[in-house]
Order: sequence, then C-alpha cells, then structure tokens
Amino acid sequence: MKRLLILLMFIQTISNAQILPQRERAAVIDMVLEDRFNNLLPQLMDRTNFDMWIIISREYNEDPVLRTMLPATWLNARRRTILVFYRDKSKNTIEKLAVARYNVGKNIESAWDKEKQPNQWKALMQIIQDRNPNKIGINFSKDFGIVDGVVKTDYEEFIQELPEVYKNKVTSAEKLAIAWIETRTSQEIEIYKDLVDITHTIISEAFSTAVIRPGTTTTDDVVWWLRQKVTDMGLKTWFHPTVDIQRTGEDLQNHIVSFSNRPKDKVIRQGDLIHCDFGITYLRLNTDCQQHAYILKNGENKPPVFLVNAFKDGNRIQDIFTANFETGKTGNEILIKSLEQGRAEGLKPAIYTHPLGLYGHSSGPTIGMWDSQEGVPGTGDYPLFENTVYAIELNTTVTIPEWKKDIRIMLEEAGFWGKEGFKYVNERQTDLITVPKR
Repeated sequence: MKRLLILLMFIQTISNAQILPQRERAAVIDMVLEDRFNNLLPQLMDRTNFDMWIIISREYNEDPVLRTMLPATWLNARRRTILVFYRDKSKNTIEKLAVARYNVGKNIESAWDKEKQPNQWKALMQIIQDRNPNKIGINFSKDFGIVDGVVKTDYEEFIQELPEVYKNKVTSAEKLAIAWIETRTSQEIEIYKDLVDITHTIISEAFSTAVIRPGTTTTDDVVWWLRQKVTDMGLKTWFHPTVDIQRTGEDLQNHIVSFSNRPKDKVIRQGDLIHCDFGITYLRLNTDCQQHAYILKNGENKPPVFLVNAFKDGNRIQDIFTANFETGKTGNEILIKSLEQGRAEGLKPAIYTHPLGLYGHSSGPTIGMWDSQEGVPGTGDYPLFENTVYAIELNTTVTIPEWKKDIRIMLEEAGFWGKEGFKYVNERQTDLITVPKR
C-alpha cells in the first residue's frame, strides 16, 4: 500500500507539471529499487541460470551496475563494497548481502562482522562456501562496457582467495547484468511516460517565440537555454544538447558534422528547418529525443508541403523499423531487414538505435550505428528481450528540389518493447513544430 501511495503521489505531482523535491524522489527511487530486487532479480537470475552474483566495487570507482543498485541516499559506494545475491530456486528465495561494514540501504543487509573476521575477502569466501553455488557471476564483458565493471585488482584478489573447487564455477555475468540494466518494471514504465512528457514539453518551449527570435537567436543560444532550463527545474542532462539548421543554399553536412562538429552560434532565420538532440535524467531514468521545427516566413501559417512530405518519410522509416521488432531477433537482424525494406520503398534510411534506461547509451542490443550500417559485431548480436526501452534513433535523406539539395530528417523517441508488441513510451512527433506556433 505504501508503494502504491508513493507512485500515486508521483503521478499526481507530474500531472501538475511539478518536479518532485529530493526527499520524495528518494522515496520513489527506493520503492522502485525494492520492487526490482524482490520481484525482478529472481526472474533474471533464473532466466540466465545464475544462483550467485557477486559485484565488487570501490568508492569513486564504482561498477556501473552497482551504481544502479545503491539506495537514494548513497551517492557512491563506501570503501570496498561487495554485493552478493544468492538465489535458491528450490525454496524461491533470494538473499541480498553486503560484505561491507554497513547495510546498503534497506534492501541489502551487511553480512560482515569485521571484529570476528578482519579480512573482507575471507568473509566473502565463507559466504560462498556456506551456500555452495553452482554458477558464480562476475561483471566482466568484452563487448558491453556497462557490465564490465570489475577492476583488475579486485578480480585478481578475488580469484586468489577463492577456493580451488569454485574457480571453474566463476563466469562472466554479462547476460544477467545486461538483463538487470535493460529490463523495465511496470512502475518504471509509468514513471518513464512522464519523463518523456517533460522532455517534449521542454523542447516545445525551446522551439517557440519564448526562446527564438528569427534573425537574432543562435543555435547555441537555444542549446544553453535548454541546459539552463533543465538546471532551473532541478533536473540534469546526461549529454550536452545540440541544435542545428538545414536551409536552402547550404549543402547537407556529413554524419560526422551532424553528430560532433555542428557549427555554433549560427543565427536562426525564417525558412529554416531546425533540429535538436536533447535528453534528461530524472529518477535514475534517461530520455533521448530528437525533434524538428520550421521557422515560418512572413505570410506563412504552415510549413511548405515539401518539408511536410519529407517529415512523413521519417515517420515511415520509424514504422518500418519498429514493425521488425521481434523477441529473440538480434539487433543486427532487425537492422538489416529494416534497411532493406526502407530502400525497397525508395527511401534512404540510416538506423542507429540504442537501448535506453538506467543509462542513456545503455546495455542491450545495439541496432546499427551511424557509421556501421552493415551491422555491429558483438553488441549488435545480442537478442531483443521484452520489457525493454530503446531510443528509436534514425534518419532518412530526402531530396528537396525546391532547395536544390538533400536534407536529413533525424528522429529519436523512446519506444517500449513488451509482450503486446512495440509502442512509443509517450507518443512521437508526427508534425513539424512551427515557430511561431500555429
């Protein structure tokens, strides 16, 4: 009942366009974390066939997975923090232990009495021996950086202390760690809807006459307005926003310029097609969104038809792409099939979608990179699982005879893949924003 009241409080607060104070944010974070530990983690350990998962970290050099497990009041690990999760499937129990001097919040109980056993490693070995696991997961991975969190020193000391009988039971926890990072609970999806709505609302204000005065305002002015707006709201961005312009008389830039070398302080003019890439972090979840706006000329009350049609091509690529989502398919399989279908329709797509959630560029199947449209070895070979969120990030190049050039429609929206198929977390852009609004 308490968890339900906290969630209802959160939803009511967001519906009133307010951001939770820090104390209430902590309550929501810990509520979600408790649900993930008690209900989600046992399912993931069973699915990946692990009965013990050990995560080792030191203060200020935290394993990225461990960071997602700390309670709201822990901003970092303390000293060396070792977490042990033991799943007894026959008894349907899960133990959540910390080989540390402190309880790690209310969910993970300290299992080390330093006065009785001064050596932290030996205390860990005793826990292992008492439970006699069949498969021990440690966070190391060749392809997925987020789940490659154990450092060389800790791993070597762990193996050195581990009894010989258990050494062949130690393996990479890659699949379990990815599952923990990528899987969203029903509580998180409800929260996510509001995060996306907040993101859209900020972009809508940025792309308005409240911020943009054609002929005066620069792209960098809008970028820094976005940064300041997020700060003023008590939120954070997980990457520096970008704003760029496409217009008649200027060549289409290559992808490197589009992603990393956009010109700054370019003055926004009437007749421009502007585009932003923007995301926020709130309640440990992240958004990532790209939208377009058209700067109306004097006498215009809507965008030119050729831009409206170009934007429809972008939406069409989204539809082709998300229709190819299928549980068990790899990112590379989804990528290649979607590109082939788009090209068969006469479109010029590029797809570079990434998992989204506890991290912005998160763990899970990579579905293309802007410079790897033939597939991504390693991360692209990982399969699609249900209850996961993706930044549906892609573009299509469209020839505009009226401008005597090509333009690129670049779109990105949070999308959810679940038992009932694909859906956007909270709608997507289907019409160009206009400045002024019409």
